[in-house]
Amino acid sequence: VQLQAFGGGLVQAGGSLRLSCAASGRTFGRYAVAWFRQASENERAFVASITDSGTSAVYADSVRGRFTISRDNAKNTVLLQMNSLKPEDTAVYYCAADERVGLLASGDYDYWGQGTKVTVSS
Repeated sequence: VQLQAFGGGLVQAGGSLRLSCAASGRTFGRYAVAWFRQASENERAFVASITDSGTSAVYADSVRGRFTISRDNAKNTVLLQMNSLKPEDTAVYYCAADERVGLLASGDYDYWGQGTKVTVSS
């Protein structure tokens, strides 16, 4: 599966952005999808993931209650709605996919999209 992330940009603190992860391939519905983020030279940190069916999601503590992950398998798309953004959310955001469910470590994911940069100004 090939992934492409987009939707990043510059937003003021307290604002919202919606990131999209578009996938190619007819088997997209077999993959769990996650969002990670990387700020400067830090490691890629887990943000959220959603199961292949879309029935279950997991969030990092830092974003729970502010971010929502969803998917539309008919459109081969996963969305990350980000509300109440904070300056510390500034990072390059990546989407990743894997057939296994429940993975939290970036090294476990087999497929990656290119990053999309999110900048939150204070």
